[in-house]
Amino acid sequence: MSKIQIITDSASDISKEMEQKYNLDVISYSIVIGDKTYTSRVDFDNEGCYELMEASESLPMTSQITAFQFMELYYDYYQKGCTDLIFILINGKGSATYNNSLMAMDMLIEEHPECEGKIHIYSHDGGSYSAGYGQPAVMAAKMAQEGRSVEEINAYLEESIARRRIYFGIYNLKYAGKSGRIPSAAAFIGDKIGIKPIMKIWDHEITTAGKCRGEKKVVSKICDMAIADMEPGSEYQIEYGNDEKIKEEMAAKMTEKLGYGPTGYFQIGAEVAANAGPRIVGVAFDVKK
Repeated sequence: MSKIQIITDSASDISKEMEQKYNLDVISYSIVIGDKTYTSRVDFDNEGCYELMEASESLPMTSQITAFQFMELYYDYYQKGCTDLIFILINGKGSATYNNSLMAMDMLIEEHPECEGKIHIYSHDGGSYSAGYGQPAVMAAKMAQEGRSVEEINAYLEESIARRRIYFGIYNLKYAGKSGRIPSAAAFIGDKIGIKPIMKIWDHEITTAGKCRGEKKVVSKICDMAIADMEPGSEYQIEYGNDEKIKEEMAAKMTEKLGYGPTGYFQIGAEVAANAGPRIVGVAFDVKK
């Protein structure tokens, strides 16, 4: 009998509640803040991460999950009796993590030939960050709990991930301008003249989709852009950082215009905050077919 395990990484920003509810395993990244190395979701929660970032003068640095780490993880699951592992991982164009997960499959058989044919590993490039692939990971874990087959889960993930889009606003360009992960945002000397960029995450790329002068228009502009692109009547999620007020404002504006609220909230953790800053708000959704 098959034993399926769904796994994602901590940049998916899945809440502890969802992790436990759906038996979803989350691999944590290491993050360097100042002169110390921390493990995301282990050494601090999101609020603790924001506090450390504010107190540090240096830019936080995140590291990839190595092929060796994946190989050890695969073998650990094999020893626990898992027959099928399904990974949903951070954007492969922004991190080597996904490619490392592929390399580790061959390494596992070389190091532990007894695993061959007894454990099957499927790795999906999430093509995005945070709720962009976090929501599909949650749904995949829910499907596994419901007894759906590996084939059904993988088919769902391939279709869902390809349709995911995010619009989000950055309220402080300090981190985005320095990280290099959001290159187009760095072109805005925004903080001095009050320009806030609206970023789009789509098909593995982060691009500048628009800009607002001042903070007051950010939520409304994101809302209009998301609704114009999303599948009518479909679900959507809100992602946010350290500002509960703009989170609620975003949810209220989307609910007002659509007539229904979000199906989930994703608070960004260390991996996303290190590159976009802790104060952001956005909407993740499925694009029109």
